[in-house]
Amino acid sequence: MNRDLSKAGIGTQAVWAGEEGPLLQHSTQVPIVQSVSFGYDDLDDWQAVALGQKPGHIYSRNTNPTVAALEEKVRVLEGAEAATSMASGMAAISNTIFSLVRPGDRIVSVKDSYGGTNQLFREFLPQINVVSFLCDTTDFAAIEAEIAKGCKLLYLETPTNPTLKVIDIERLAHKGHQVGATVVTDNTFATPINQHPLQLGSDLVIHSATKYLGGHADALGGIVCGRKDLVHAIFHYREITGAALDPFAAYLLLRGLKTLALRIERQNASTLEIAHFLEAHAAVARVFYPGLASHAQHEIAKKQMPGGFGGMLSFVLHGGYNQVKRFLPKLNYAHRAANLGAVETIVGPPATTSHVEVSAADRAAMGIPEALVRYSAGIEDVGDLLADLTQALGSA
Repeated sequence: MNRDLSKAGIGTQAVWAGEEGPLLQHSTQVPIVQSVSFGYDDLDDWQAVALGQKPGHIYSRNTNPTVAALEEKVRVLEGAEAATSMASGMAAISNTIFSLVRPGDRIVSVKDSYGGTNQLFREFLPQINVVSFLCDTTDFAAIEAEIAKGCKLLYLETPTNPTLKVIDIERLAHKGHQVGATVVTDNTFATPINQHPLQLGSDLVIHSATKYLGGHADALGGIVCGRKDLVHAIFHYREITGAALDPFAAYLLLRGLKTLALRIERQNASTLEIAHFLEAHAAVARVFYPGLASHAQHEIAKKQMPGGFGGMLSFVLHGGYNQVKRFLPKLNYAHRAANLGAVETIVGPPATTSHVEVSAADRAAMGIPEALVRYSAGIEDVGDLLADLTQALGSA
C-alpha cells in the first residue's frame, strides 16, 4: 500500500498517519506492545539496531512500536521533520528546554505562560545559571527588543493559558532567528487543526498530548516535533533522563487522535457561540476568546489560526472570587477539574488549575484575575451548554 499522506486532508492524516503497517498479525489497529525489551538472535543485527543503523527497537525507555506510531502521527499532522514523545506535557516542555540550554544562556519568553512553564523559568532554570526574561505577552516591540540583546531560546505559547492572548509567531520567530535563537512554540490550545507554528517560522512545536490530542482525559503524554537535529537532541536527553511515554498511554492517545479533526471542528463552533453569549451577559465582566472581534489580537488570530479559534475560553465574573465559588457548583454539564481539551466540558479558576503553583500576587502581575473562569468546551450539544450557563449564572 502506498499512501501519500502529504497530499491528504488533515482529518485523513489524523486517522491514517503512523498506521501504515504492516501491523502485528494483520491487525487494523496499532497494537499495544507492552514489552520492556526486544530480543535478537543475531548479535550483528542487534548492534545495528542499537546504533540506529537498522530500524527496530531495543528497550522501551528508548523507543517502542506503539509509541513510535503516535510520534509519526503527530509528526505528519504538524508537517515536521521528526517527533519524539514524553510521559507528560510538562516532561515535553522541561526536556526540550533543559536539552537546548547551557549555563550562562539566556531565554526570552512571555509573562503569562502556563504556570508549570513559568515555574521552570522562575525557579529551576536559575539554579543552573540560565536567565529567563519574561516580557509582556502582547508587547511585541518589547519582546523584539529583548530578543535583539541576544538569546539562545525564544519560547512562545499561543493562545496562552488561561487568558487566551495570541502571539504573532511569524513576527517574533523572524526576530529570534536573526540572533540565532531556537524558536519553540507550545501549540496545545490551538492543536494542528487550527494552527501550524512550523509554517510560521517556529523550529519546534510542543503539545501536552494529555489535552486535545488525546481528547478523552484518560492518558498523560507530551510530544515535541520540528527540526530533525533539535528533536534528536531532545530525544537523547529524554532517553537518558527517562521520561518515557508508556505504550498503553500511547495507544489511548493514538485512538483519541483519530477523531481530532471532528472534535476540534465541533469545539471551535461551540466555543465561538458560547463566547458571544457570555460577552452579552450582564453577569460577565469580560470574555477572553481570540474568535471575538473584541479580542485585542483578533486580527493576528485570523491570520495564523486558519482552522479556527479553539475550544478554550475564559471569562471574568462580576463579584470577584466569591462569585466564582457560587457559580461553578451550579453547572450541570461540566467537570470542575484541573484539565482541558476533553470531550466533556471542564471548568475551573486558575487558582486551582493552570496557575495553582503561583501566588495570587504573581497571578495578578501576569494579568490573571482571581474572578476568572477557564472554560474548556466539550462536544456536548451547544444548546445544552448555553442553557447550563444561563441557569448557573442566574442562580449564582
